[in-house]
Amino acid sequence: MSKLHIRVCASWLLCFFLGAIVQSAPLSNDPAEITDFYALFNNPDAHLTLTDGPETTYFIEEHGYPAERHYVQTEDGYIISLFRIPYSHNLKNQDEKRPIAFIQHGLFGSSDGWPVLGPNDGLPFLLSDAGYDVWMGNARGTRYSRNHTTLSTKHPNFWRFSWHEIGYYDIAAAIDYTLSTENGKGQEGIHYVGHSQGTTVMFVLMSSRPEYNKKIKTAHMLAPVAFMDHMDDFMVNTLSPYLGFSNAYSTVFCSQEFLPHNDFVLALMYSVCLPGSIVSSFCSSSDETTVELGRTNTTASSLTFGLSPAGVSTDQILHYMQEHQSGHFRQFDFGTKKNLKMYGTETPHDYPTELITTEMHLWYSDNDEMSAVEDVLRVAATLPNKVMHHMEDPLWDHMDFQYNWEVRQLINDPIIAIMNEYEAK
Repeated sequence: MSKLHIRVCASWLLCFFLGAIVQSAPLSNDPAEITDFYALFNNPDAHLTLTDGPETTYFIEEHGYPAERHYVQTEDGYIISLFRIPYSHNLKNQDEKRPIAFIQHGLFGSSDGWPVLGPNDGLPFLLSDAGYDVWMGNARGTRYSRNHTTLSTKHPNFWRFSWHEIGYYDIAAAIDYTLSTENGKGQEGIHYVGHSQGTTVMFVLMSSRPEYNKKIKTAHMLAPVAFMDHMDDFMVNTLSPYLGFSNAYSTVFCSQEFLPHNDFVLALMYSVCLPGSIVSSFCSSSDETTVELGRTNTTASSLTFGLSPAGVSTDQILHYMQEHQSGHFRQFDFGTKKNLKMYGTETPHDYPTELITTEMHLWYSDNDEMSAVEDVLRVAATLPNKVMHHMEDPLWDHMDFQYNWEVRQLINDPIIAIMNEYEAK
């Protein structure tokens, strides 16, 4: 989960607000009193030219690193995209065996969120220069994973998935694919890094398909989200009493794309959010206090926001709302009748996280509205092989795990050190 969806609404409301101003201008018969709104808004410095948002390969290649895009078919017919930095152009290690590191984005995001920090701070580049074969995933429904063997995105069945299917099918397929490449063959497993929903899907996979535990060397869960009943997000608290159950509200909301996703919308959002835009302040993923304190790389977060939402099913949101209301970490609640058909019980099955034997590193903080400390400790208590990493900074929030100015020193370098220690064994 992230605060970016709130900023999406804010940006669209800005557009509606400007239109409302023009349409509601007071009429007057006195030409001297008539405001020339055309002249007012026809300020050449305020014009926005629509620019197509770049793809992940652009953010990688602009720094001289090699970039690849791979297409992977899941067991249930979705075709997802993975982006790869196969080797470091600084190390020139393309002929060496390189351990694999896989990075997964959060809700509303995509692989774009990782390389925008640049080579000095961005985790993909740091991993590449540390000698890793770096892969970045994209969940089904995102801008890079909108294909299916039989379904069109215009068909409602395309959007009948939550983060359960992303974990159970997408992440499994991605792991298997990376290990099937020439560099991956013969390797025992990969290192995994996920943020927010990227942690949820890993909990799902490792508990639902425990055979995949042997394919993960270390897993790094940034702002882990499993149990959610202590989450203190305003939007979740407001909507989950209505959408967190199988009822008329959730039926109307379910199984469709959340917010429009097309070339025009992406071009508009990217152009609005470019650094230097007159309204770019609406695109910050952090609150005003965070910006004032200089805690966040606002250039990187604005670029990413301009490419968000990257594509998400409303069922993913509903599933999180259900978690918030039920106090359980469990599969999607379809309602009693369909639950009996799907699960053989009136309520969904809880995820057996006690079956996760992978070395799980949980990175969490006190100021994270989306991932409350109590909820992190609750899932941690079920994990037989975990290492806890509590952020000492009392202001560290949900998006700091990606965009804080000190993310390299406090998150990325320590993660790489843990991976290197594993490889050294």
